Amino acid sequence: MRKNIVAGNWKMNKTLQEGIELAKELNTVLATDKPKCDVVICTPFIHLASVTPIVDKAIIGVGAENCADKESGAYTGEVSAAMVASTGAQYVILGHSERRAYYHETPEILKEKVRLALANGLTPIFCIGEVKEERLENRQNEVVRAQIEGSLFDLTAEEFSKIVLAYEPVWAIGTGLTATPEQAQEMHAFIRSVLAGKWGKEVADNTSILYGGSCKPSNAKELFANPDVDGGLIGGASLKAADFKGIIDAFA
Repeated sequence: MRKNIVAGNWKMNKTLQEGIELAKELNTVLATDKPKCDVVICTPFIHLASVTPIVDKAIIGVGAENCADKESGAYTGEVSAAMVASTGAQYVILGHSERRAYYHETPEILKEKVRLALANGLTPIFCIGEVKEERLENRQNEVVRAQIEGSLFDLTAEEFSKIVLAYEPVWAIGTGLTATPEQAQEMHAFIRSVLAGKWGKEVADNTSILYGGSCKPSNAKELFANPDVDGGLIGGASLKAADFKGIIDAFA
């Protein structure tokens, strides 16, 4: 059975001290009112070793926002999948639209990151999604299919079963625009059909596909009510415990 997941992506926000405080606050609010879904917080690298021991592992998983496409070596400033795993983190976001756009991460680079993440026991939250122009040209399906094929199609069914997907319509990130529940469901169903075509219906049915794109407490319930939307990858709304919990409560 696939899992419902609400994952927070803190991006480049929160000092170490602020991040620790937020993790403690989430611990408290979720301990008194246990979530009906899996909860993950993906923090900046420098937070991982401090936040991972703090959270109640029965309630909150911890992940990184990225990892390197190299195993180790002379790559100044990079953080490897093995380093992420050594902190006790269990997840890593890969292929986020910001990484693709600002840091020119190609399908080949992401393929290597996925391989290294899996080799080190991490669960990749692999992001896919189209930009506004591609949506206006009605090319969203073609774009998303190419992103899945380009980085994930060399995985076996067993390897792919360890991946969580996150569909992020790039035109809806930080813009205040949100895909309608119908648009989200349509794309998530399409993604599941691509997975079924490659790895079979059982693998597709068991894959968690999250929605990421201006998801808030006010619209989460409607989005998550769709049969193929299994939760959210949350940006800005994950930076305040009350907002994040409001989204988690959509699964109450």
